Amino acid sequence: MDTNIPPRLRWSCRRGMLELDVLLGNFLTEHYLLLSEKDQQIFVKLLACEDQDLFMWLMNNETSKDPDLQIMVGKIQKHARNRH
Repeated sequence: MDTNIPPRLRWSCRRGMLELDVLLGNFLTEHYLLLSEKDQQIFVKLLACEDQDLFMWLMNNETSKDPDLQIMVGKIQKHARNRH
């Protein structure tokens, strides 16, 4: 576990759905510190969204109206596809 990741972010990645916990938690642990400062801020903004919205975006059932959030969703999806 990387101690450079703020504990509040770890807590924010714990959601009401296991699927979100896994996607967001893995991304946080394995990729967050590689992001630019701007992208880290966008990730934090994404974590403020409702679980249902996050789930719909990450499962490609809907897209966010915020282009920055949609780009971050794409990064999370790409990370999940390329994990193994």
